[in-house]
Amino acid sequence: MFRLWGKIWKDNHLIKDTVFTEESDDTRTHKIFRGLEEICYEFDLGKPIWLDKTVEEFKRHDKTRFYQDNFIEEISFDYLEIQVIEED
Repeated sequence: MFRLWGKIWKDNHLIKDTVFTEESDDTRTHKIFRGLEEICYEFDLGKPIWLDKTVEEFKRHDKTRFYQDNFIEEISFDYLEIQVIEED
């Protein structure tokens, strides 16, 4: 099972969170992209852009933050954080 936790933070407070779960045999990369897409859909957000810094942070920690620089439209929170919490 693969689980990706999405959280919206503002002023150091957790505003919203959700967990994307998938049990397919797809690649880890596809699961992450699909999970991010589902999380953004649930939060009614446009998909963020993966910058080099975002990719490196995710590779290193299985967790990353998307700030205003990652979004095309204006966001009303400080950042969106995603984190892999389970994978087999």
